[in-house]
Amino acid sequence: MNESDTLQAVQSTAYDSIWAATDIPTKPPTPLEQVMLSDDKILVVLAVVLLIWIGIVFMIWRTDRRIAELERTVDSHIGNEEPL
Repeated sequence: MNESDTLQAVQSTAYDSIWAATDIPTKPPTPLEQVMLSDDKILVVLAVVLLIWIGIVFMIWRTDRRIAELERTVDSHIGNEEPL
């Protein structure tokens, strides 16, 4: 066997086959992991995007309410001031 045959044999051996004889303890996946690892990953992506959009809309709505309250407060203070 020459050097080229040895190199070809080493390259054709799967990397995982080196570790195949070892017993690595594994635990079953949790329900969340099962969802994330399922074939319908697009539904997970859509759910995450939906949650992000809901958060953005809620923040804009809350900020709009606070700004409206501040505008009413400023208008009431300006209306109560007496001119110089």
